[in-house]
Amino acid sequence: MPSTTVGDAPVALKESEKIWLDGKLVPWKDAQVHVLTHSLHYGLSAFEGIRCYKGEHGSAIFRLNEHVDRLFASAHICLLPVPFGKKEIADAIRETVRVNKLAECYIRPIVFVGYGDMGLHVPDNPTRVAIAAWPWGAYLGEDGLKNGIRAKVSSFTRHHVNVSLTRAKIAGYYVNSIMAKREVKNSGYDEAILLDPEGYVSEGTGENIFLVRNGLLKTTPLTSILEGITRNSIMELARERGVKVVEERFTRDELYIADEVFMTGTAAELTPIREVDDRTVGTGKPGPITRDLQSAFFDIVHGRDAKHASWLSPL
Repeated sequence: MPSTTVGDAPVALKESEKIWLDGKLVPWKDAQVHVLTHSLHYGLSAFEGIRCYKGEHGSAIFRLNEHVDRLFASAHICLLPVPFGKKEIADAIRETVRVNKLAECYIRPIVFVGYGDMGLHVPDNPTRVAIAAWPWGAYLGEDGLKNGIRAKVSSFTRHHVNVSLTRAKIAGYYVNSIMAKREVKNSGYDEAILLDPEGYVSEGTGENIFLVRNGLLKTTPLTSILEGITRNSIMELARERGVKVVEERFTRDELYIADEVFMTGTAAELTPIREVDDRTVGTGKPGPITRDLQSAFFDIVHGRDAKHASWLSPL
C-alpha cells in the first residue's frame, strides 16, 4: 500500500472509493494512466492541495474558490488548456468528497498532459484532469501542531523567478522540495527551509514562512514563493487582531533571533517552529501570536467563526 509521511512516521495512504477523472467518477483502483503519460516523464502538471473540514454545521471546504482560481492560474501560466470550467471543477471537487462520504479530507485536483507524442513540444496531446480525496491528518504531525517542529536551512536553493514561474503550482518544481526534505530528514529534522538565489529566506518545502519579532509579523514577499492561500488567510487574521504585518526579505539569522516562527500551508495548516539550525526560537515553545492565529484559523475551518463563514464552501 502506498504511504506518505506525517511527522516522523510513515502513514499509509487511506484509499477512498472514487476518483473523478476527465468528467467521470471511477473506482479508485481504476483511475490509471499509461506509463508513457507525458507529465510522468516531464513533470508538467498543475495541481492543488485543498482541505475539507468537519465543522459545527457540517463539512465544508476551506477557500475552495481561491484554490480553483489558483489551479487555473497555474495552468494558464504553463500554457495548459483546462478542458473544464471553474464551476465544473469546483462542483466536481464537492462531488468527489460527497461520493466518498468523507467528513474531513485532503483533496488533490491535478491538470496534466496525457498520453500521445513524446518529446518536449506536444501540442496535440490531451490535457486531462483528475480529482482525488482521502483522509489525511496533520502533515507535520499532531505534536508539531501543538509543540512546534525542528527545521533546518537546506543546502538546496529555491528556484530563481526566471528558472521556474513561482506563481504556478507545478509538479516538476517539487523535485527541489523533495531533495531539500530528504536532506534534512536524513539529518533528524522535521522540515527544511530554503533560501532564495540571493540568500534570503524563501519558504519551506511546501509551506510559507512567518516570523514574529518585537510584535511585528513578517513574511517573505511574493517574489520567489508560491502565493499561499493559507498565508493570505493568516495575514488577514493578524491584521484583524491589530498585529502589524509586513512583507519583506529577511535572512536566516533573523530566524535565529525571532521571538516566534511558524509555517503555513494547506497540508501544514499553521505549524509552529521551535528550533532552526539547532538554535531555539524564542522560549522553545509556540508563542502567543502563533497560538492566537492558530486558534483563530482552526475556529474558522471548523465553523466556529461566523465572521469568516464565506471562506467555507459547504458540501
